[in-house]
Amino acid sequence: MMPISSIKAVKHFYNFFVIKKFLWSEFTFPSTLQLSNHIEILLEPLGRTEAAQTIQLGLHEALVNAVQHGNSGDPNKLLRVRRILTPNWFILQIQDEGSGISIHERTDCLPSEIDANSGRGLFLIHHCFDDVRWSRRGNRLQLAYRRSIEN
Repeated sequence: MMPISSIKAVKHFYNFFVIKKFLWSEFTFPSTLQLSNHIEILLEPLGRTEAAQTIQLGLHEALVNAVQHGNSGDPNKLLRVRRILTPNWFILQIQDEGSGISIHERTDCLPSEIDANSGRGLFLIHHCFDDVRWSRRGNRLQLAYRRSIEN
């Protein structure tokens, strides 16, 4: 768990906007697998709920895919994440600097071979969020979770 003072210091580098009932935030960070601090900041509005734990799993998979597959593990490339909070939705948009994933690879199914080295991440992402959408190019992923009254 990141100390509150560290979270406040990191927030200083991010942009926050409030438009009517929407809270829109944009985060940019290097493309590395050191994601835990970023995930904690992105999920901060949800608190320590069961929903946050589910979203954390899907978000982690999406960010790892963006780093490894989108940016090919290049730490000189960036990830851009937008977080949008509405009264009914928690939305994350993740964009990498890669060429994108083809329409045929955007599946929510487990790999047909049980010992396959990859293919489980997209399955988890689809099952952790209520709505998953890709940009036409395939390098931006939008993940939405319907907020309940207690979230």
